[in-house]
Amino acid sequence: IKKKGKIMDQKIYITDAERQKCRKVANAFAELENEAVDLVVADTGRFGFVRLTYFNELYGFGKSSCYTDSKELFDALWNDWLNEQLFKIALNDPALMDLEYEDIYRSLTAEKRRELMGKRSFFAEKAGITDA
Repeated sequence: IKKKGKIMDQKIYITDAERQKCRKVANAFAELENEAVDLVVADTGRFGFVRLTYFNELYGFGKSSCYTDSKELFDALWNDWLNEQLFKIALNDPALMDLEYEDIYRSLTAEKRRELMGKRSFFAEKAGITDA
């Protein structure tokens, strides 16, 4: 690549190994793309993986985040999954609708909280993340 007569170094933004790990994470959470129509995870080649959220038909996606680290991608997708579950719970209980996600989580029974957090281990195993 040349820029004004100088040859620039080509940089790789994500390693092949990390790209494979990110792909595995994205696949583990693929159900999110089916459940939540405003979330897409796209492989952008050497640039990593992009998480697109808050879809609006008029303007497209409202937020994008790029990931080159599989653990960071896992944490973001885990939070998306957990928040989706908490939102569904709040839909069935009008008293919870005005609460923040953390407050909805705190209002749950200990058993329900363990059940939700157990899914984190499930997704981590599916994604090959060992320190989740």
